[in-house]
Amino acid sequence: MRITVIEHEADAGPGFLDGWLDVACEVVRPYRGEPVPDRAADGLIVLGGEPAAWEDDTYPWLPATRDLLARAVSDGTPTLGVCLGAQLMTMACGGTVERGGEGLEVGLCEVTALPEAASDRLLSGVGAAVAIQYHRDVMSRLPDGAVPLMTGPLYPHQAYRLGSTAWAVQFHPEATPDIFATWATGSALASGEEHIARVRAAEDKLVAAWRPVAEAFAAVVRASTSA
Repeated sequence: MRITVIEHEADAGPGFLDGWLDVACEVVRPYRGEPVPDRAADGLIVLGGEPAAWEDDTYPWLPATRDLLARAVSDGTPTLGVCLGAQLMTMACGGTVERGGEGLEVGLCEVTALPEAASDRLLSGVGAAVAIQYHRDVMSRLPDGAVPLMTGPLYPHQAYRLGSTAWAVQFHPEATPDIFATWATGSALASGEEHIARVRAAEDKLVAAWRPVAEAFAAVVRASTSA
């Protein structure tokens, strides 16, 4: 079994997922010239990154990534889109992504499960939790048939499921405190050190909340492959 992972930049890698997933991952790095495959392996994870989901001229691999996501969702391939990956999945499947009217959502933020999450294969055990955020763009209209699963105080669409095996999360369950520190330092974020300190102090809470979600996704991949 293998999971195809699309990485958009070196500072936004799989992070915690390297240790949480017990399924082999093949990381594709199109920013280094590696081609985006036409189809995923047994599962697909599309990570976050600096691009806006519509910036095809600047990041020429984005159309192929959207095509890959649309095909994976249509084929029933277990799929997880994270931040930019979630936005690309939203666009690929007919939803809308745009610049958020409330500005940057960044740092340690609370996300809350909606009633539909209680029976979800990935998010049923989460409830309310803290998550790492770093985004200006938002999923303003979800694809037809999407089931909203989590919300937040600044932007409402924090997680949804499409079909039975595809999930999009606006936040970063994969980001370690060191990864977040790289983002905050590299962008000269206002109050960056304060944000970094809060994220580091919450590492145990982040692991407790999101490791079971990653493990549940791996279980979906295994079950899909067995079927």
